[in-house]
Amino acid sequence: MCRLLGVARSTFYYWKNRAETATAARRRVLAVEVKRIFAASRRTYGCRRVAAQLNREGIACSVGLVADLMREAGLEAVQPRAWKKTTIPGEIAESVPDRVERAFTAEAPGRVAVGDITYLRTGEGWLYLATVIDLHTRMVIGWQMADHMRTSLVTDALAAAKEAGHLDAGAVFHSDRGTQYSAAAFAAWCRANGVERSMGRTGVCWDNAAAESFFASLKNECYHQRSFATRTEARTAVADYIEVFYNRQRLHSTLGYKTPAETLAEYYARAA
Repeated sequence: MCRLLGVARSTFYYWKNRAETATAARRRVLAVEVKRIFAASRRTYGCRRVAAQLNREGIACSVGLVADLMREAGLEAVQPRAWKKTTIPGEIAESVPDRVERAFTAEAPGRVAVGDITYLRTGEGWLYLATVIDLHTRMVIGWQMADHMRTSLVTDALAAAKEAGHLDAGAVFHSDRGTQYSAAAFAAWCRANGVERSMGRTGVCWDNAAAESFFASLKNECYHQRSFATRTEARTAVADYIEVFYNRQRLHSTLGYKTPAETLAEYYARAA
């Protein structure tokens, strides 16, 4: 081989027996950790979240280095899919202002929440998911699934958040102007339970972007990764994604790469 390549034997043996450099050794060890974090994230983390998690664990690294290692290992996070409008506007019997105005933040948990409905296809037919998301922690504080889109779907999701103690008296709940949220029954429930309604403009998805963002993450990171033969399978997968992964494990860039559960715990620790 050396003769064919015109290389001295001494050069070959030097190359074969050379010691691994410190940089190469660090990249080799870090590559293993990157693969571990990527697998633990259910293949959903890009280089920024992987780097954030490694730094949280005391493994110093830059986003650029992690990006290089992921590229070398062929690790690609699942990518967002195109957004599709699903809201069916309804007639509103009373004027409801936009109390959020795209300021998707809150000074404390339980004060401002957003919600929406999405469609999930299964082998048994459609399944509908309604959510309630706290704007301080970005935690899904209430949710409900059903094989229908009646108003009870959204009131049950909001009731779950209230019963769990995640909505303060006088809390603002922001939604789009879909038929369920504009129904008289929903307005009556909000009045009876001390919830102030807020609504974005008709046909403007950005007015409820925080709720839309969650559905994009759910479908991209969970729902589109497999098919569901039954509604029960879809319910189980969605429950696992929300309660196990999204609320307690997934790092959120809007929270400084912390989980919603950590953000909630930190708030109460400061308030104590």
